[in-house]
Amino acid sequence: MPQVTTGDFAYELPPELIAYRPSERREEARLLVLDRAGGPLEHARFKDIGQYLKAGDLLVLNETRVIRARLEGEKKGTGGKADLLLLREAGPRTWEALVSPSRRLHDGTEILLGGRHICRVGERLAGGKRAVEFETDDVMGLLEEIGEVPLPPYIKRAPDEADRERYQTVYAARNGSVAAPTAGLHFTRDLLDDLERTGVETARLTLHVGLGSFRPVKEADASKHILEPEYFEIDAACAERVNAGRARGARIVAVGTTSVRALETAAGGGTSIAPASGWTAKFIYPPYRFKMVDALITNFHLPRSTLLMLVSAFAGRERILEAYGEAIERKYRFYSYGDAMLIV
Repeated sequence: MPQVTTGDFAYELPPELIAYRPSERREEARLLVLDRAGGPLEHARFKDIGQYLKAGDLLVLNETRVIRARLEGEKKGTGGKADLLLLREAGPRTWEALVSPSRRLHDGTEILLGGRHICRVGERLAGGKRAVEFETDDVMGLLEEIGEVPLPPYIKRAPDEADRERYQTVYAARNGSVAAPTAGLHFTRDLLDDLERTGVETARLTLHVGLGSFRPVKEADASKHILEPEYFEIDAACAERVNAGRARGARIVAVGTTSVRALETAAGGGTSIAPASGWTAKFIYPPYRFKMVDALITNFHLPRSTLLMLVSAFAGRERILEAYGEAIERKYRFYSYGDAMLIV
């Protein structure tokens, strides 16, 4: 496997350009348009994305839904603080989680949540995770009742009521993510309806976003980095729409890096996909030959991240870093709640 130097994906971002809150309206986010064939960058608003799409294009949306995965509690009996970030369901009543303070929470420690719900801390797992077991069968109901939206760690504020709506795509349908597929946050139902009326089609898949996509790459040789698996599902309807689009020569426009990874995981000979589900740890970095994706809607990603490496594989590292530099000069807003980029 060729060496890919992590430092080649570094850039300096002024802290004031980090978006700590979403734009006032989803579709009012700014949009930088980059043509992989070359030419100047274009600047628009996301509401104008229809000017860059055409009848027959197929938008592939990730309809995962962010769960309220963060729980604040206390150690039963002592009152000491104990926090949980649920990552994925591991069995009946059992979840994999990050717990804090992990060293002080021994196997069997009971945590009181919301003053009346109990969970028990279990064995230590790989990657600093722990197993936790709940007394209730309805863990998702518990999360809806007392859980908080798991905002990214660089957003150093408590989530508020607005985050419950804005850190979720308008087409979210399937519970499972602990982070939003952020490229989709800019769409409104009206904008999707407008695109449909102009002949832009949509297909929907699922990839439940875990911590793996966002954990930093620590190795100097990025090719040695291993992504944590994330669950994905492409049903027959999605596969049929993607294959029909490929057959008629339509552009497959992935909405977000999660849609890219699901499609590329399911790619067969490069001309079609079959329905598929399971776990993917697909890590895309330069050089990579994309089989199923012709255009990409994405946000501006953290330096040295696997997400920045993916978009660099799609459009070229130098071209992407050049675009990021211009975005910084024009004071675009970066990261999950930030502005968007369309790569065609």
